[in-house]
Amino acid sequence: MKLDNLKPGESGVIKTVGGEGALRLRLLDMGIIPKTKVKVQKIAPLGDPIQILIRGYDLTLRKEDAAMIDVEKEVR
Repeated sequence: MKLDNLKPGESGVIKTVGGEGALRLRLLDMGIIPKTKVKVQKIAPLGDPIQILIRGYDLTLRKEDAAMIDVEKEVR
């Protein structure tokens, strides 16, 4: 499942980070690395951007970038 498919309030664990070159490095530098828990906080009214909680801080990602991140949805 991709990160952009999670709904507000849902969480998951990052499996892989896609993308190439500078974009992938930027995502990794922001703490988006495999085996990290992530929770979707909010989604803008038109669906872009997405606000997530990762490693104790809020991060806003474009939907296009979130679509490159594979997550395993946590089941409650």
